[in-house]
Amino acid sequence: MGVTNLLAREQDVKGKVIVITGAARGFGAGLAKRFAARGAKVALVGLEPDVMKKVAAECGPDAAVFEADVTDWAALETATKGVIERFGGIDIVVANAGIAAAGFVRSIDPKAFERTIEVDLLGVWRTVRVTLPHVIDRKGYILVVSSLAAITHAPAMAAYAAAKAGVEAFTNSLRAEMRHLGVGVGVAHPSWIATDLVNGADEHPVFGPLRASMPGPMGKTYPVEFALNALEKGILRRDRTIHVPGWVGALKVIRTFLPPIIEIGAKLRGNLVAKADKAALEDIAKRGAEASSRAVGAGGQADAEAR
Repeated sequence: MGVTNLLAREQDVKGKVIVITGAARGFGAGLAKRFAARGAKVALVGLEPDVMKKVAAECGPDAAVFEADVTDWAALETATKGVIERFGGIDIVVANAGIAAAGFVRSIDPKAFERTIEVDLLGVWRTVRVTLPHVIDRKGYILVVSSLAAITHAPAMAAYAAAKAGVEAFTNSLRAEMRHLGVGVGVAHPSWIATDLVNGADEHPVFGPLRASMPGPMGKTYPVEFALNALEKGILRRDRTIHVPGWVGALKVIRTFLPPIIEIGAKLRGNLVAKADKAALEDIAKRGAEASSRAVGAGGQADAEAR
């Protein structure tokens, strides 16, 4: 994580106001419960209001739900106004909302590709832009959730990898801009974690088996609690980077060499990409491009229903 991270001291979040997007499940819901237990006031922002209300009930009286699509400027502004009216300010923002649609560039439904970019990249930008004045007022902290996909650009993940790489670049620029204002900015790079998003991807008839073929730690799925431990600690220390697990950080050192390694690795393992490409076309012929390319997991379903 770097010397700066290792020397950082944990902040006390008791009484602090924490805004978390994508708070209905996964990282968002888990972090909301953990910080509520530490005495923080948590604002749950996202789709699925009924699900978020259940999470808020587990958090306690200092938790509130604000329904908003992170790609909707007006909805985000309304939610942020609601947070200020309820809690008086914002100390920490966790830009966590995201979806994933798997598919090869030549055959994925264009709407699914572009929606992934809109939610995972533009949704982060809009979330940060709307909440930033309030975070600056309190010299707070922003954590943007990127992914291992920002570092390793696997086939069938072009939309997700592009969005998450963009998020990493966005966060690095933002950090330099915020330093003189006393605002901390961090980026998280989780590997495969057993969230609804990853579990949903594994259920895809074509791309689930393709992911399962990844060798060694690159294909391992880690428990949600494992990731929450790292994310919670990183937020408390206002870390600039959070790698889940730690070896993800080491990949950044060799990222220049990763694309050819991925290409050669796929070829050596029986030309899996060619086989999956053919299978994807067959799946699209059978179910249609929209069904085959639909964003995975309950979060993807909620996003589709919201639109």
